[in-house]
Amino acid sequence: MATLRIALRNVHRIVNTSAVSGRTTTVFRPQYGWVSTYFSTNISNTQPLNIDLSNEESKRRLYNRLLYRSKQRGFLELDLVLGKWVEEHIHSMDENGIKALVNVLDLENPDLWKWLTGQEQPPEAVTVNPVFSAVQQKVLKNLNNHSSLETRATPGRPWVRGWDDIKKGRDSPITGNQ
Repeated sequence: MATLRIALRNVHRIVNTSAVSGRTTTVFRPQYGWVSTYFSTNISNTQPLNIDLSNEESKRRLYNRLLYRSKQRGFLELDLVLGKWVEEHIHSMDENGIKALVNVLDLENPDLWKWLTGQEQPPEAVTVNPVFSAVQQKVLKNLNNHSSLETRATPGRPWVRGWDDIKKGRDSPITGNQ
């Protein structure tokens, strides 16, 4: 009952917050994976990442921040691929390369993984990004060198083969991994 009261109170606050001036928007933030709380952000104050390569301290901070973002995405495959690539290339990047890297790091994990592995075609804006192109070339090269075509998803179709595909009968899955 207390959870219902909290949820209703939050809905009331959300409605009131989003009805106020156009500068404030309501953004949801999960808390402990159960009840979502909210906080407001001021859209007019959002600023792009400050890229300051003027001194060694600001470079070090920026590199560490980007390296952390690339290694701690919460998607293991991307953590490994992006983290390794950024670790190898970040020190040789100029300001435009860092901006391109930030654009790649801002992409959503499932979409980015499908685009990097060739399961789906990336949008044109992503394809022209030099960092995305370099990471995609590395991933596709590794896929071609270390996996057979039968183990990969066909472009445009989800991967449905799994460990339980050989089960036949009444309890068998319709598609893999169910």
